[in-house]
Amino acid sequence: MGRDAVLMLEDGRAFRGQGFGADCQGLGEVVFNTSMTGYQEVLTDPSYAGQIVVMTHPQIGNYGTNCEDQESKGIFLTGFVVRECSPMFSNWRGQQTLHDYLNDRGIAGLAGIDTRSLVRHIRRKGAMRGILAAGSEAPESLRQKALSHPSMTGSDYVKKVTVGQRYAFDSGREDHRFHVVAYDYGIKTNILRSLAARGCRTTVLPASTPAEEALALQPDGIFLSNGPGDPEPVDYAVSNVSRLLGKKPIFGICLGHQILGLALGARTYKLKFGHRGGNQPVQNLLTRKVEITSHNHGFAVDADSLPDSAVQLTHVNLNDQTVEGLRHRSEPLFSVQYHPEASPGPHDSLYLFDEFVRLMEGETGWST
Repeated sequence: MGRDAVLMLEDGRAFRGQGFGADCQGLGEVVFNTSMTGYQEVLTDPSYAGQIVVMTHPQIGNYGTNCEDQESKGIFLTGFVVRECSPMFSNWRGQQTLHDYLNDRGIAGLAGIDTRSLVRHIRRKGAMRGILAAGSEAPESLRQKALSHPSMTGSDYVKKVTVGQRYAFDSGREDHRFHVVAYDYGIKTNILRSLAARGCRTTVLPASTPAEEALALQPDGIFLSNGPGDPEPVDYAVSNVSRLLGKKPIFGICLGHQILGLALGARTYKLKFGHRGGNQPVQNLLTRKVEITSHNHGFAVDADSLPDSAVQLTHVNLNDQTVEGLRHRSEPLFSVQYHPEASPGPHDSLYLFDEFVRLMEGETGWST
């Protein structure tokens, strides 16, 4: 910890500081997250696959890391950048420092840079590829490595994070009312916990599982999970969801929302720098209520492409008016772009899991 390191962006802008975590290079799209806490959940969110994440909060690592706050089986991001990495932690649940946690998992970190300047650069120029490296490698050599790295647009990152074979989530409960089949595009553990808390027994399926195989499990509902990257290359998922429409109640989150949108005939596009953090204001157009929500996405559904005769816009982002939710006008399906399960983030939107339960109970409409 403390070795000289640099983050080199594809446009030639360099940010020099001190390395921590593993002594290795990290290549990926450089994005930022505005959450004040929850860095371990950010690290273990599969939706960050292929990305170097910059935290805007100035000090990260204060409360350490532990074995209970992980949102997946490992870390899928490729680098972690902070203003200050705390060398110690103070929390009764803490087990490891952030440095040791990343080092043990082979992830490079960078501290001691002006993260405000970096974030402002990304906001002006847009998210771009970069490389995080220690040592004295020539700047142009690093820049060429960044330029040669595949872009997030057009790349299928779901294949890198989805489960290899189906499994049943062990909730520790026996009072299950419903059976949910969840497509794993990069699913977070707290989504499974949130379903279990509402009496759902969940079977998690690989992303490419045929729709007919999912229906053969006789679920009460279908869940489409969050996940990384561009939804358009995940054409096998779009095809499967298209064959599931109208067969069972469907609830989609994040990438699952985008895949559902594509299956319904909409288009998606890449945002300039995305939404990542636990403080995004979203308005529910059906209730007129505003929720503070947790986000992690770089792509969005195009509002103008929604087939208005069949699909209703239900939620919008109050910062930029992007699509945050939709539902079908006649079929029992809906989705949201943000993360109602939080982890990290506020709990304003947990009611959406209750809406899914209502659909599985045969209810229609939207509760207020």
